[in-house]
Amino acid sequence: MNNDMLPHMGSGIAWMGGGVVLLLWIALLASACWLVIRAASPTRLIPVRVDRARDLLAERYARGEISTEEYLTRLTHLTSR
Repeated sequence: MNNDMLPHMGSGIAWMGGGVVLLLWIALLASACWLVIRAASPTRLIPVRVDRARDLLAERYARGEISTEEYLTRLTHLTSR
Protein backbone atom coordinates (compact mmCIF):
# COMPACT_ATOMS: atom_id res chain seq x y z
CA MET A 1 0.00 0.00 0.00
CA ASN A 2 1.20 3.48 -0.80
CA ASN A 3 1.95 5.81 2.14
CA ASP A 4 0.22 8.68 0.31
CA MET A 5 -3.12 6.87 0.68
CA LEU A 6 -3.02 6.60 4.50
CA PRO A 7 -4.13 10.16 5.32
CA HIS A 8 -7.11 9.82 2.98
CA MET A 9 -8.21 6.54 4.52
CA GLY A 10 -8.01 8.01 8.00
CA SER A 11 -10.19 10.96 7.10
CA GLY A 12 -12.87 8.65 5.66
CA ILE A 13 -12.97 6.63 8.84
CA ALA A 14 -13.18 9.82 10.91
CA TRP A 15 -16.21 11.01 8.91
CA MET A 16 -17.90 7.65 9.35
CA GLY A 17 -17.21 7.72 13.09
CA GLY A 18 -18.58 11.25 13.30
CA GLY A 19 -21.73 10.14 11.50
CA VAL A 20 -22.22 7.28 13.93
CA VAL A 21 -21.79 9.62 16.90
CA LEU A 22 -24.31 12.03 15.35
CA LEU A 23 -26.83 9.20 14.91
CA LEU A 24 -26.32 8.16 18.53
CA TRP A 25 -26.97 11.72 19.72
CA ILE A 26 -30.14 11.91 17.62
CA ALA A 27 -31.33 8.57 19.04
CA LEU A 28 -30.57 9.74 22.58
CA LEU A 29 -32.45 13.01 22.06
CA ALA A 30 -35.44 11.21 20.51
CA SER A 31 -35.54 8.75 23.41
CA ALA A 32 -35.39 11.56 25.95
CA CYS A 33 -38.25 13.40 24.21
CA TRP A 34 -40.33 10.24 24.12
CA LEU A 35 -39.75 9.62 27.84
CA VAL A 36 -40.66 13.20 28.77
CA ILE A 37 -43.86 13.10 26.72
CA ARG A 38 -44.77 9.70 28.12
CA ALA A 39 -44.12 10.79 31.71
CA ALA A 40 -46.02 14.06 31.28
CA SER A 41 -49.28 12.39 30.33
CA PRO A 42 -49.82 9.20 32.31
CA THR A 43 -53.45 10.10 33.03
CA ARG A 44 -54.52 9.76 29.42
CA LEU A 45 -54.25 5.97 29.74
CA ILE A 46 -56.33 5.66 32.91
CA PRO A 47 -59.78 6.43 31.39
CA VAL A 48 -59.21 3.79 28.73
CA ARG A 49 -58.39 1.20 31.38
CA VAL A 50 -61.43 2.14 33.49
CA ASP A 51 -63.71 2.03 30.45
CA ARG A 52 -62.35 -1.39 29.53
CA ALA A 53 -62.81 -2.64 33.10
CA ARG A 54 -66.36 -1.29 33.12
CA ASP A 55 -67.09 -3.09 29.83
CA LEU A 56 -65.70 -6.37 31.15
CA LEU A 57 -67.73 -6.01 34.32
CA ALA A 58 -70.91 -5.38 32.32
CA GLU A 59 -70.19 -8.43 30.15
CA ARG A 60 -69.74 -10.65 33.20
CA TYR A 61 -72.99 -9.31 34.67
CA ALA A 62 -74.83 -9.88 31.38
CA ARG A 63 -73.61 -13.48 31.23
CA GLY A 64 -74.81 -14.05 34.80
CA GLU A 65 -71.34 -14.69 36.18
CA ILE A 66 -71.76 -12.14 38.97
CA SER A 67 -74.74 -11.03 41.01
CA THR A 68 -76.37 -7.60 40.89
CA GLU A 69 -74.94 -6.77 44.30
CA GLU A 70 -71.40 -7.70 43.23
CA TYR A 71 -71.83 -5.80 39.94
CA LEU A 72 -72.94 -2.62 41.73
CA THR A 73 -70.19 -2.91 44.34
CA ARG A 74 -67.48 -3.30 41.73
CA LEU A 75 -68.96 -0.59 39.52
CA THR A 76 -69.00 1.82 42.47
CA HIS A 77 -65.38 0.93 43.19
CA LEU A 78 -64.38 1.59 39.57
CA THR A 79 -66.16 4.94 39.35
CA SER A 80 -64.77 6.18 42.67
CA ARG A 81 -61.22 6.28 41.28
